[in-house]
Amino acid sequence: MENQVIEAVTLAGSAEDLDFSIWALFLRADPIVKSVIVVLLAASVWCWAIIIDKVIGLRRLGARSTEFEQAFWSGNSLDDLYERIASQPRDPMSAVFVAAMREWRRTPGHGGSEGDSRVGVGDRIDRVMQITMAREMDRAERNMTFLATTGSTAPFVGLFGTVWGIMNSFQSIAISKNTSLAVVAPGIAEALFATALGLLAAIPAVVAYNKLTKDMDRYAGRLDSFAGEFSAILSREMEGKE
Repeated sequence: MENQVIEAVTLAGSAEDLDFSIWALFLRADPIVKSVIVVLLAASVWCWAIIIDKVIGLRRLGARSTEFEQAFWSGNSLDDLYERIASQPRDPMSAVFVAAMREWRRTPGHGGSEGDSRVGVGDRIDRVMQITMAREMDRAERNMTFLATTGSTAPFVGLFGTVWGIMNSFQSIAISKNTSLAVVAPGIAEALFATALGLLAAIPAVVAYNKLTKDMDRYAGRLDSFAGEFSAILSREMEGKE
């Protein structure tokens, strides 16, 4: 009985001596678990870099588009506005405007006077604006796929590390033939650490992806509304030249 008490105290002391800090868990982990931890940490850092970049970028696009809309609806000449920003549009909305005006100016007489020609010019301008909008939105949505991929796969990558860590714990039990906390705890802690990192990478990625996607859809709708309004202005201009 006394020997059992001494053994229990010794095992308890061994468990207490174990270091369960994050760095210690990483150093003690199996190479496979270490690889999972490194991958998840890298994915988490890259996701946060994308999130910060997209948040700042969308705010900048919104501010520049508002500035362009104020210039567009100020009542000044659209030709003067085009000459001022044609060389370097600062945002997708001004890029759509420049593309449409460039196509408009390529047409002899800025739209012509014949009905068939007017319809053809209007179709070309609409097509150019749609292509420009698609290109600009593709540029704005760059790296969003990584957020979606991380949000959907990171928990499973962490789960893989968890399963592998638990398997190592069972192997330690089988080899030592001892089910004490000192034998089982390190492997379980490593396994749970991998799970936690998987969730740490996935949760912000999913939340940010949903929020950024909604904001980009709203901005795309804003671009589409502007394209429709500008197309109507050009159509009235062509009708006035008939």
